[in-house]
Parts: sequence; C-alpha cells; structure tokens
Amino acid sequence: METTLLSMRTFMEVFGWREALDILLIALAMFLTYRTFRRLGTWKILAGILLAAAVFFAASLLQLRGLEWIFSTLSPVAMVALIVIFQPEIRKIFERAASLHRQRRAERGGGLAGTLAEAAFALAEERVGAILVLPGRESIAEWIHGGQAVDGQVSMTLLQSIFDAHSPGHDGAVIVENGRLSALGVRLPMSRSGRVPETLGTRHHAAAGLTEVTDALVAVISEERGTVMLFSGGRGRVVENRDDVEAELLTHWNRALVVLPVGPEEGGTRNLVVSLAGALVLAVFFWSAVVLDQYQVRERALTAPIEYIALPAHLALGGEKRVEARLHLAGPMSELERLDPFRLQVTVDLSGALPGTQTVVISEDNVTLPRGISLLDAVPPSFKVTLGEIRELDYAVQPQLVGALPDGLAVEHVRVSPPSVRVRAAAGEKGGSGEVLLTTPVYLGTIRETTTLYCKIIAPPSIQPVGGQWPDVAVVVTLKEKKRK
Repeated sequence: METTLLSMRTFMEVFGWREALDILLIALAMFLTYRTFRRLGTWKILAGILLAAAVFFAASLLQLRGLEWIFSTLSPVAMVALIVIFQPEIRKIFERAASLHRQRRAERGGGLAGTLAEAAFALAEERVGAILVLPGRESIAEWIHGGQAVDGQVSMTLLQSIFDAHSPGHDGAVIVENGRLSALGVRLPMSRSGRVPETLGTRHHAAAGLTEVTDALVAVISEERGTVMLFSGGRGRVVENRDDVEAELLTHWNRALVVLPVGPEEGGTRNLVVSLAGALVLAVFFWSAVVLDQYQVRERALTAPIEYIALPAHLALGGEKRVEARLHLAGPMSELERLDPFRLQVTVDLSGALPGTQTVVISEDNVTLPRGISLLDAVPPSFKVTLGEIRELDYAVQPQLVGALPDGLAVEHVRVSPPSVRVRAAAGEKGGSGEVLLTTPVYLGTIRETTTLYCKIIAPPSIQPVGGQWPDVAVVVTLKEKKRK
C-alpha cells in the first residue's frame, strides 16, 4: 500500500502539460500502429511481439535472470529482424502520420458513381467477371503490376468491352482515378491475411490483397455467382442493389478529399472510439511504468577523487595524503544514469585550517552532487589531515644504483652534483644531514666505462623544492678493473 501511494505521489509530482502531450503522442503512435497492422493482416504477429514484451517485463519484475539474459542478448538481432520483416508496415505508419494535406481530385458526382454502379450490376447480370479499383488517399502504384495505361471517359459500353471474354485485358483490373479510367489489365497483389474464404475466386483474393495494403475501394463482379462485392480494409461484403454501391462510392470519394492520419475505423464510429480509448489507456500505462520506474530511488557506488583547496601559504600537507574515497549515492534512476563520474569529487577546504592533525568528515557539504541525488555514506567516512608550518631544509641527494656491473669491473667512486637540495617541507618532516632524496634508477648492468648520467629526483608530494622546480642531478660513476687473484 505504501509503495502504491509513493508511486501515485511521484506520478502527481512529475505530471504536467508536457507529460500530457507526451502521452497523447504515444497514444496516437500506438493507434496508427494498431490500425496499420490490423488492415495489413499482420496484427497477429504484432500481438505475438507484444506478448514477448510482456513476458520480458514480467521477468524483469520477478528478477528471472535466465529470461532477462536471453532477451537482452537477442534484442539487438530481433530489432534488426523486425525492421526488415515489417518494412511495409513501418513505412505505412509513417505515411499515415505525415499525410495531413488536401489532395486535388477531379470532380465526382452522382453521375460517375451511378455509371459505375449500373455497369457493375449489368456485368453481374451477364455473368461477366470484372474488377474495378478506385484508389483512395494512398498511392497504389507500388502494389499493382502490368496492365496498359489509358485515359478514357468511364462508360458502361467501355467497361463491357474491356471485360468481354475476348478482350486481352478482361482478366485484369481497371483503375478509375480522378474521374477517368486510367489503366486496364492490371494485376493486383493476393491477400495474405487469410480472411477471404477459399470458396471465393482469384479476383476476390486479389481485391482483398490490394485493400489490405492501401485504402482503395475495389468492386468485384463474380461471373460464377452473378454478385457484386465491395472490398475495403481487407474485407468484403455483398451489395444487393445499385443505390448501395453508389452511396459507398460517394462516401469513399468524400473520405479521400481530406487526408487525415486518423480516418474512419472499420466497423463504424464505435470501433474508432474504442480503438482510440484503448490506445490512450495503453499509452498511460506505458508512460507511467517507464516514468515511475525512472523516478524510483536507486543506489549506486562510485569512486571520487579528493581535492584539497585554499591551503594557506604558510602551511603544507604532511604525511600520507588520501587521494580518493568511495561514495554510496541514492536518487532517481534517471538522475543516477545521467551522473558523470568524472565530475564527481570530494572537496576539502583548508582555508581556515591550523597547524596540526585534524579530521575531515565526508558529507554532502563537501561532495559535488546533482540535484535529487543524496549521499548515503562514504568509505572512509572520515580521514585525518596533517598540516605543518613550512620550513626550509637541506636534503642530501643519493643515487639509486640498481643491478651489478659486468664481470671484471668495480665501482671506484660515485659523485653526485648537486650533492644536496634546498626544500620546503611542513614542520614534522625529517630533514638535515640524516635525510636523503633518491634519484631515478641508475642501471649498472649497462655501464662499461666511467659514465656521467643525468637523473631526476624522486620526492613525496609533501616536499617541494625551493624555487618551484627540481634540478637535474648529474651522477658520475667511475669504474676500475677488479684485481685478479
């Protein structure tokens, strides 16, 4: 109950007009996807994909690691495969989303609709098979094949001549577009949805196939049954009289005048409202699940460097200096994912520090954190800083000899220039004749004769040279031959 109240409170805190617009756009995208897949006859595949997504979501909630691994491993390959498989559907969705414009149409009226209706029933009475294609808002060019382009006035005589059994183009379809007969003998794609009964002929399957992928209206006249069927949205129905055909044609043309991404839903206004409401509910659920998950509090551990600032000029850090700490953070997942680890640091302000050893506590006051992220704890939670008054000391320089000379050779003496350096160190650091600074290694195994080498000085950060720069050290190694026994 507490978790539910927290989710509702989070939802109300983040919800605004931008979120409402976000949900509406998601709902529109879902609606267009559903309409397109349903009309193209591939909605069952889409349902299977949604079922797989639901299984993955449940596996994530229940922390089923095996299923999570399988889905995460296969998801990139599956995404590419889905884009390839559903290329026509995806293109159709974008076409619908971008098709908000008015098309120029030739004048149509009851005259043309009446002529087509009369011709259709005349052919049905004569038992002459025919297909009449009337394109809608969408182009059918990519779905049709063959045929002969013409530009003729639609008349009953012309249609009877084209579909006469002795006419070369009688087995194909005619295209009636912009009030003219634009093509004859055209081949249409066959239906892939399985909605058309096997008892119907090839013409019916072809009519259903074209209307599955476009918004065209197709009239099919059956030579076996003597009936007239109108196909749209992949479905067909038998029309009993000329008036119904004429009314359907006029409705189809009026609908095609203004192209909207959301057109009449198959089955009437009620189905349209139900589809839109369902898309809106799914969008709200999807958005809520994503957003509330992003706002759920998560934890994350990161390593941050420690930076010392505003150190007084008369003080210096002594001893071993801590350079990093492990921070345990909490906050919304979206904020934690956007957090740049390289911008995270612990700042130690030494502007008011005094000589001696003091304890620094790591808290939100000295950690740079984005808004909404809090510090739970740190490792270590605190550490000591030793500060001392700066003084100048002399440190002897000692060469770091590594390895052994070749056989027959021995070191006679080693001379270092300069033999000592003046340094600035905090009080408490040892100095004087008893303390030394080493040079970078001098490898004796590579020396065959008296040699002068130039080396760097190795010193801890708490010791700095007077003048700000370490001098180069000349190491002169003088060799001699060993006495043979």
